[in-house]
Amino acid sequence: MEQRKFAVGNRVRLILERHRVDSPHDLYEVTKVLPVGAGVWNYRVRRVGDAQERAVSELELVAAAAKKK
Repeated sequence: MEQRKFAVGNRVRLILERHRVDSPHDLYEVTKVLPVGAGVWNYRVRRVGDAQERAVSELELVAAAAKKK
């Protein structure tokens, strides 16, 4: 099995319905690594804007772009 792509504290965006959402309100932070399910890594993420939490698979995530200085 491949290594995880994300770690606790990483900022990510969800890939929903085959498109990436670039709204600043849809920025999430990985809060917990979960057990593998069906051969895919899983994570618990929290939306930065309103603290909504959800469990997602690694296939549903992309790394958020770093803030420009």
